[in-house]
Parts: sequence; structure tokens; C-alpha cells
Amino acid sequence: MSNAVRLDPSDNVVTAIKPLELGATVEEVATTALVPRGHKIATEVIEAGQPIRKYAQVIGYAESKIAPGDHVHTHNVEFRNTDADYEFSTDLRPVPPPAKQDTFMGYRRPNGKVGTRNYIAVLTSVNCSATAARKIADAFGPEELADYPNVDGIVAFVHGTGCGMAGDGEGFEALQRVMWGYARHPNHAGVLMVGLGCEMNQIDWLLEAFGIQKGPLFHAMNIQDVAGLSKTVELGIEKVRSMLPEANKAVREPCPASELTVALQCGGSDAWSGITANPAVGHACDILVAQGGTGVLAETPEIYGAEHLLTRRAVDQKVGKKLVSLIRWWEDYTHRNKGSMDNNPSPGNKKGGLTTILEKSLGATAKGGTSPLTGVYKYGEPVDKKGFVFMDSPGYDPASVTGQIASGCNVVTFTTGRGSAFGSKPAPCSKIATNSQMYGRMIEDMDYNAGAILTEGKTVEQAGREIYEMWLRVASGEKTKSELQGLGDYEFVPWQIGATM
Repeated sequence: MSNAVRLDPSDNVVTAIKPLELGATVEEVATTALVPRGHKIATEVIEAGQPIRKYAQVIGYAESKIAPGDHVHTHNVEFRNTDADYEFSTDLRPVPPPAKQDTFMGYRRPNGKVGTRNYIAVLTSVNCSATAARKIADAFGPEELADYPNVDGIVAFVHGTGCGMAGDGEGFEALQRVMWGYARHPNHAGVLMVGLGCEMNQIDWLLEAFGIQKGPLFHAMNIQDVAGLSKTVELGIEKVRSMLPEANKAVREPCPASELTVALQCGGSDAWSGITANPAVGHACDILVAQGGTGVLAETPEIYGAEHLLTRRAVDQKVGKKLVSLIRWWEDYTHRNKGSMDNNPSPGNKKGGLTTILEKSLGATAKGGTSPLTGVYKYGEPVDKKGFVFMDSPGYDPASVTGQIASGCNVVTFTTGRGSAFGSKPAPCSKIATNSQMYGRMIEDMDYNAGAILTEGKTVEQAGREIYEMWLRVASGEKTKSELQGLGDYEFVPWQIGATM
């Protein structure tokens, strides 16, 4: 096996496949220092100020002269904001029709939507009702739920906002979209909303704004109206208990793969993310899109420096310019908060070989495959178009996935190189390892090893097909590693935008 991998002939760096000693030979040059696995080595002279290229794209600039064989990383690479000349709809590739229509076993809801799980949700409007919601959900143990085998569980979705905020504007609207998205998510058979009563995020406003009607499987109440915490908990338990028999009537039935909406997520990324797992997920996304399904890419700061590749895939200029407007908003947002778009990658990402956000973004964008970009959405906005789409969100995984689920994702897939323990009720989350070493170390947390692309000679296309087939099995009820470990009760994190007052 070679010591390193080159991703494009025009690149002036390669990535070390294993730790390299001083003097190791890499593409006819000798390393001038120790190079950790996953880190970059220069294969030619890169003068100060000249671009460093990987994926045939610029990932940074040399701070000083870099010699062939030098370790290329944060000590000698400079980040600069992007200044792309955007093209729109110049890289539209046809989506081939599938040989056959694939299916999975899902829950067909009365409104036509399809769920992959069957939970009852206890959803809070404000932090002040969090304890009540948790007490209500915790009252239902395995003995009682054993009488309702078609119900996956009772889940409390609690958060730290809902008051001390403006009653309009970006932050309030984003929270309301998340509340609506979870209240009407197809993975929920029933919903109980619990508030305090005096908060800014009024439940009645939400019901009125989104036309939600109370009924046997949708209840709402406020602690102040019920007359205290303990009475609220008692009444909440009664309401959930009344929903259980009805929720248990739901049964799985064959549903077309076009009813799958998959959240494309990554966290704890490393240098292999853009080489193995993310391209494999991208191929799986292309297969899903060909079936008429939907893949939802997110994490706007983590496409920064690669957004020009997505605008070329936009179905029209309007979609492409909407994506660019998100990039401009984030540049202004970070500037106002005295930050930098290069604050991401994290220390763990850098230890894994990622040097700048530009490098990280080019790898992260690969999760979106090659299909046309059919839509761009606000955080938590309902996705109403099929195909490959983008949803605005932070790069912070729990907040991003919360928005994707609110937008309608009924399955989550999560690539990781450093390792991650993450779950995402009510949508099952499958975690995909980028490298075989981490997969072997964290096998109880990983659902699939994309590192086999490097260690076993598996192709990206083979891995992508296997990931897609895993999505169908998971959507049909197969438990993911995160579900088996009980993850997902604490990862509901609505994005807080704006001032806390």
C-alpha cells in the first residue's frame, strides 16, 4: 500500500495513510518531519502566499515557503475568506431512473406522511416546563410500555429557550418552526405540548399560526392553568396514557423509498471524512434521489468555501442565489460577533488532519452527492421538494439535526472520523466511521465502516449502495447502535438566534 493518497492530479499535497517517520518516501519526495496519519505532505515547492490545493480546490495559502516533503498544517497554512465568482446551473447531471422502485416498512399517517418510528412526544414550549415534561415521560417504564408493542416510547423534548427573547424576528420564527416540525413529525403518533403559561413562546400562538387542532392524539396544557407542577405531571400522565392505545394501532406497511427524507450530517470529522464516508453517503444520496426520495444537507458554516460547487448544481439561479445569501448572512453574523468562519474546524478536527474550514467544507459537501440542488430552506422550514436540498443551520451537530428533523427528516445519517456518541429521537441515527481504526475502537457506536474503502479496497459506489440499503432497513425498524444504547433524549437543541433578554 502507498504511504499517501492523492485526490487530484492538480493537488500540491497528499494525505498520509499511516504515521510517517522523518525521511519516509512519499511520491518521490522525502518527509522533512514526523507526519501523523491523515495529515498532509507537500509534493512540490509552495511559495509564501501561494494556494494549497486539495480536491483540486484551494484549502488555504502558504504562510511561508513550504518545501517538498514538509508537513502542511496549521503551523504554515493561512486562511482567507472566500471570494468566489459563482456560476449557476452549470453542473446539472441527469438523475437516472431506478431499475426498480424500492420500498421500506413505514407508518403511513392520516395526512399521507410516512414515519419510520412510532413515538409519543412530550414537547415543551419553554425551559420552565422542562421538569414537568421529563417527569411525565419518565412515568412510563418498560413494564407498562410492553402492553403497547407498536409504540417505540415516550420522549420528552425539552430545551433552554422559549422566553427572554423577542416575540418576532429570526430567533422566534426559527423556534416556532422547530416546534411545529416536531409537533407534526410523522415519527410521532401522538403529542402532548406542555408550557408554563406566561412565556414568550405561547402554545396557543403556535397552534393558531400553523392551524394545529387539538384532538385525541394532540393535547396541550400550561402549568399555570392546571395549578402547579405536580398537578400538571398527574394530568400529563393521564393524557399520555389515553393516547397509548390509539398510538399502538399504528402498523408498518410497505412504502416507497421516495417517502424517505434523510438528514445528511457529520461530526467529529477528520481527513478521511472527505475521502471515504462522505463520498459514500453522497453516492447513497444519489441512489435515494433517483428513487424519488430526499437528502437534506445542512451546517452552512461547513460548506463555506465549497458553496460554489453547490451553486453550479442549483436547478435555477433563484435556488443558487438563495444559497449564496446564506453564506453572506453567516459572514456578517460571525463578523458581528467578532468571530471568524475559520473558528470551525475544532481542535479534534485539526488533530485528525483538517487544517482550515475550506478543507473541511470540501469534504463535508461530498455528503450531497452529485444530484441537482432542488431547494434551499431556512432552519427548520418544511422541506416541500424532492431530491437533494440544503437547510441552513449552524455546524453544531445537535442544533443542526434538530432543524433537519423539524424540516421533516425521518432518518438521520451521521459520518464521523474522531468518533461520536449521538442519537436523534424521533428519527433513528446511523453513524458511519470514516476509518477502520476508529470503527474497531468504537464498534458499539458505529453502524457502518466506510474505512473499508481504504483498508479493504471497497469502492465508494459499493459502500454507498450498502449505506442506502442500511437506510431502508433502519427505516423499516432495524435498531441503530445509538437506539440500542438509549441515545436521543438529550439531543433536542433548537438553534438560538438573537439576543437573550
